[in-house]
Amino acid sequence: MKSICLFSPAKLNLTLKVINKRLDGYHNLSTLFEKVDLCDEVRLTRTQSKRIRVFCAHPAVPIGPRNLAYKAAKLLQQDFALSCGADIHIKKRIPVAAGLAGGSSNGATTLLGLNKIWKLGLKEGELVFYAKKLGADVPLFIYTYKYAIGKGRGDELKKADLSKKMWHIVVIPRIKVYSREVFRAFKLKLTKRYDNVNILTRTLKKGSVAKVSALLSNDLEASIVHAHPKLLQIKKNIEKMIGTKVIFSGSGPSLFGLVESEHKAKQLKSILSKHYAQVFALRTL
Repeated sequence: MKSICLFSPAKLNLTLKVINKRLDGYHNLSTLFEKVDLCDEVRLTRTQSKRIRVFCAHPAVPIGPRNLAYKAAKLLQQDFALSCGADIHIKKRIPVAAGLAGGSSNGATTLLGLNKIWKLGLKEGELVFYAKKLGADVPLFIYTYKYAIGKGRGDELKKADLSKKMWHIVVIPRIKVYSREVFRAFKLKLTKRYDNVNILTRTLKKGSVAKVSALLSNDLEASIVHAHPKLLQIKKNIEKMIGTKVIFSGSGPSLFGLVESEHKAKQLKSILSKHYAQVFALRTL
C-alpha cells in the first residue's frame, strides 16, 4: 500500500471538570468526549525520499514542524530509522483553534495511516504511546470509541459504553481561542467534586435529550469568557435563539447544544447561519 485516505473526526466535551494542577504544569481533568461527524480528510502517500511534506490550503494551518501531522510523521520516522518519507494532504473541514481538536485528530490519523503505509505493525497501545507524546487530545483519536471518559490530562482514556446517537447544533464564532491562554487564566475553585462524568454517562443510557442537556458543563467557561468577553453575549444570544442550554467545547470557542432530531438541528442551522458564519448540524459519529 503506497497511499491511504482517512477521515479525521472532531470531538465535543459533553462535560469537563478541572480537578487540580499537576506538577508538570498541566491540569488533571475529568471529561466525557464524544466524536462527531465533522471530519477532515487526511491523505498519506509514501515517498522514496526521507522528506516529510504537509499540504493544506487552510491559511491558519502550519505546514512545517509545528503541524501535529508533521510531528507524528517525524516521530515515527526517527524512532524506526526509516529511509522513506511521506506527503500528507489535509483537507480541512474542522475549524482551527475552535476547541474541537482538529489538529490533534490530524496527528492521530497520521499515526494510524503511516502505520499502514510504512508497514510498521504497531498495535493500538503502541500507537497511543506515540500519540501521548504529541498532545493530550491526540490519543482519543487512536481509539475507535465514539464516547470516551478522559482522566489525567485527558489522555487516560476508557471507553464509555454508550450507543446513543445525538444531534447537535454547533456554532463557532470567528474568535480564535488557544488552550494555553484559557488554562493560564483558570482559577481552581474549592467546590464539591461532583462526579459529573458518571452522572452524565448514566443519563445518556436512558435519559431524554432534555435531561442530558441539563447536565452539560464546562469548568473552563469562566476562563474562556475572561480571555474573550464577547463570547458570553454570543452564548446568551444562541441560547435564546435555540431555546436550550449551550456550552463551550473544551477550551472553546465552539458553542453547542443538544437537539431532539436531525430535522430540528437543520432547521436551527438555517436560522443561525443568518447570524453566524460557521454553523453545523452534527451527529454522534
